[in-house]
Amino acid sequence: MTHGRGKKGGRGAGLRGGRGNAGLRKHRYIYMLKNMPDHFGKYGFKRHQSITKRDKTINVGQLEEKFTGQKDIDLTKEGFDKLLGGGKINSSLKIRVKAASQKAIDKIAEQNGEVKI
Repeated sequence: MTHGRGKKGGRGAGLRGGRGNAGLRKHRYIYMLKNMPDHFGKYGFKRHQSITKRDKTINVGQLEEKFTGQKDIDLTKEGFDKLLGGGKINSSLKIRVKAASQKAIDKIAEQNGEVKI
């Protein structure tokens, strides 16, 4: 008796279609999409928060453009975390900020300004 599989079809695992969930990305793909769409889980990876959280910075050269006419600037209220030393400055400013690079402090001190951390 062949039980509906012909003569050689019932021998071995040839017509079984794999074991368990084998073949879900091949011949049983539509079945997988209909009945278990999230079977294969999530893709990619998630970075740790300490890597993705960056300080919001501003350069010394951008201060005069952004805050024209102001001599006393509180960068923490403006949303900036750190002052960097890029660019040139032509006026003396008093600046309050959480952190500043040494180069930025030196450039502001050359123009008779000060940085409060």
